[in-house]
Amino acid sequence: MIIGIPKEIKTDEGRVSITPAGVHDLVSLGHEVLLENEAGVGSGLANLNYEEQGAKIAKRDEIFGRAEMIMKVKEPLPEEYALLREGQILYTYLHLAPAKELALALLERKIIGIAYETVQLRDKSLPLLIPMSEVAGRMSIHEGAKCLEGENGGRGILLGGVPGVDPGHVVIIGGGIVGSNAAKMAIGTGATVTLLDTNLQRLRYLDDIYGARLRTLMSNRINLTEALRTADLVVGAVLIPGAKAPRLVSREMLKRMQPGSVIVDVGIDQGGVFETARPTTHSDPIYEEEGVVHYCVANMPGALARTSTFALTNATFPFARELAEKGYQKALLENPALTLGLNLFKGHVTHPAVAEALDLEYVSPEKLLN
Repeated sequence: MIIGIPKEIKTDEGRVSITPAGVHDLVSLGHEVLLENEAGVGSGLANLNYEEQGAKIAKRDEIFGRAEMIMKVKEPLPEEYALLREGQILYTYLHLAPAKELALALLERKIIGIAYETVQLRDKSLPLLIPMSEVAGRMSIHEGAKCLEGENGGRGILLGGVPGVDPGHVVIIGGGIVGSNAAKMAIGTGATVTLLDTNLQRLRYLDDIYGARLRTLMSNRINLTEALRTADLVVGAVLIPGAKAPRLVSREMLKRMQPGSVIVDVGIDQGGVFETARPTTHSDPIYEEEGVVHYCVANMPGALARTSTFALTNATFPFARELAEKGYQKALLENPALTLGLNLFKGHVTHPAVAEALDLEYVSPEKLLN
């Protein structure tokens, strides 16, 4: 198979979809890897690092024109739509639920869209989302702490406080991978930390790990509203695979927060947990609404590109190798996790949550593949 690795063009995105080790493995199996010039430079990986392992440096048009599978990190941008070909495998983060224009463009191109974020194992875990959720969860506390500085419009709060001064209060909405990693970092600063989730078993688990260092609450409107009232930093960390993020914090609830408090919406890729959230970039990450500082960067791990590239490709590469070795039809039929990752197939929507979010017809992958 010919695998194409274009350079990411999303603003402030430094990640790349394969490491030199991945190129070595694919080439040793007889596949051809086409890499766009300096695709890895944002992650500290030079062309030579890839060429030594057998990659061929190619222009963007050649990569999209020849490759049977395009591996990316982020969803295609409008200037890339026309480069995609019918029947071409697109293996990347797609986040289609809040992006109908993108979905319709990819449906028109009749590509085979396999989304990292909906590949799901039997235990319901999301192996290709976990590494970036770990990074984003930990980053959320770092970035939120910066936003709390007065020069950024924050309350001037040091999360850990100092002797004789109260620490800051961090509220985390969601106890999954993002939320638990945010809790780990927030507890490490010495902040007072409250975490809300609707899953009682998850709350028990986190309570067992952190004990008195973490206050756990069942997530409902009353508990959430009360927690927000005293919060200095709020992290939105809720995900429903393939679907839009639930809007749990309304503008009215936001108005009750303390002036200069901060929200970090990690769910912005899927539309956002906060009603007032809109996507921002690393070069212009924050804005203020209702007296609250909003940090809503849609590709948070892109700022830590080298760590994120290696963490992501550790997870994505085995599935990429399977697609290359078996071809998409056999790989999808034999691997249920990959089948759940199939969002689009030659003009059809093949993930139920994506179809529901976009109000489009759903067709089961099995019907199309058999």
